[in-house]
Amino acid sequence: MNVGLVVVVLILVFLFILTLARSITVIHQAQKGLIERFGRYKETLEPGLRFIIPFIDKMAARVDMRETVLDIEPQAVITKDNVGVTIDAVVYYYVTDAKAVRYEVANFYVAVSKLAQTNLRNLVGNMTLDETLASRERINSALRTTLDEATDKWGVKVTRVEVKAIEPPHDITDAMSKQMKAEREKRATILEAEAYKQKQILEAEGDKQNAILTAEGDRQAAILRAEGEAKAIENVSLAADKYFVGNAQLLKQLEVTQASLRDNTKLIVSDQSRLVNVLGLGEAMHKALPPDMKKKA
Repeated sequence: MNVGLVVVVLILVFLFILTLARSITVIHQAQKGLIERFGRYKETLEPGLRFIIPFIDKMAARVDMRETVLDIEPQAVITKDNVGVTIDAVVYYYVTDAKAVRYEVANFYVAVSKLAQTNLRNLVGNMTLDETLASRERINSALRTTLDEATDKWGVKVTRVEVKAIEPPHDITDAMSKQMKAEREKRATILEAEAYKQKQILEAEGDKQNAILTAEGDRQAAILRAEGEAKAIENVSLAADKYFVGNAQLLKQLEVTQASLRDNTKLIVSDQSRLVNVLGLGEAMHKALPPDMKKKA
């Protein structure tokens, strides 16, 4: 075989393989491919196995369509009350139009970073230090809205903006730390005083309830004792009325008589008295009467 022919065949095979290799491209998931023909945008390729015309068309860029985080460099900002603070933020975005993000802005990352820094200065410049420290959500929302409007023509959607840190100067930080410490100590003192107050109130209420319960117990006990004594007296009285009325009177008469005789007191006792019968004086008194009086008796 002619050597020249072999060389030509090998060259043609090599060119065929090279052409085939350059004509086949793979677009990965979550990507889009931008094709240029002679330096001019031609089309956007979707994910998958794609074919292009070699040496005429070329893959200009592969654009990532996933949400991406852009870290904004920390920058010094002057607040409304002339306090310098350093703010660090991040921007979350994703590409909605691969062609626009490629051809509408020269360097998207630098553009978004500078735009975010400028708007941060404007926002914080209209706030005092206290407002800045307490208004992160407000700053995030306002900055996200501004960036989303500005980047819409670039084919980018800004989903959220987060301020990572707001750092005041060291002297102000120290003063704020002392203020917070004093405020915490004040709250602790107030809580201790409130706890002591509640303790005293509870103890006083406890003593009051104890005294009330003790007095109520004493009252009930006194009532029960009085009722018991009254019942006992009532029982004694009933028994006396039933069994000892006559004998009790006679006993009392005997006691009076005994006391009178002890003092040599003279007594005049009716012969009809039961006391005469008890003492055995009735028969003696009858014998001592004159005959005429005995007959009358």
